Amino acid sequence: MKADFSAYDFAKSRERIDEILKGSDADYKDKDSIPSRDDLTFTNGFNVNCSALFVDIRGSKELNRKHTKPVLAKIYKTYISELVAILKSHSKVKEVCIEGDCVWGIFNTPTKNDIRELFSIGGKVSSLIDVLNIKYKKRGYSQLTVGIGMSYGRSLLVKSGYKGSGINEVVWLGSLVSEAAELCGFGNKVWSDNEMMVSEVFYGNLNDELKELLSYNANRNCYHGNVINTSMNEWVENNG
Repeated sequence: MKADFSAYDFAKSRERIDEILKGSDADYKDKDSIPSRDDLTFTNGFNVNCSALFVDIRGSKELNRKHTKPVLAKIYKTYISELVAILKSHSKVKEVCIEGDCVWGIFNTPTKNDIRELFSIGGKVSSLIDVLNIKYKKRGYSQLTVGIGMSYGRSLLVKSGYKGSGINEVVWLGSLVSEAAELCGFGNKVWSDNEMMVSEVFYGNLNDELKELLSYNANRNCYHGNVINTSMNEWVENNG
């Protein structure tokens, strides 16, 4: 977010700190689904059920060393723009974030069907990487390898930033986001790791047909697989 200069006021700083610290624990309420951002203030929060999906590039340092900056810009722009487009196609997407070459999202998933829909989004992400790699290869660019991580659980949703400045963000705290990020980091890390990693709880909410696409990874204590979108894969097979 864009920021402009303002002098630091130590007295005002202490007031802001005290206002937050004096807040009641009752201001942090449990919710079965994600509430509106408008319900958030600097002194409250919501503990919500939701899902997270993370995508990150393996070997990004080597990618940066190998290509010129204009080529890198083309690779990252296409990768990020289309990942965002796919994550936004989930019917209950609530947040999409970009951190370097990691793209991740938070999704309102109060039903098993919502979780299954997110699993299908993961398959589209995998097929997108295949599509991008075909186009990169034709131009002599490096091909991408990614990890995909998905998790379901509770996360504390808070509004964080500098009160009165207009600079604030929604922050997702707790194990849900860190678990999805860790699972993403396991994806394609070594030869025995598949591209997609999902938590045991996430796996438990899938139907039998989708569960068959995954197997248990004892080294990572999760389920993993190489899952694709069949309609997108037709283009991959015809153009690879």
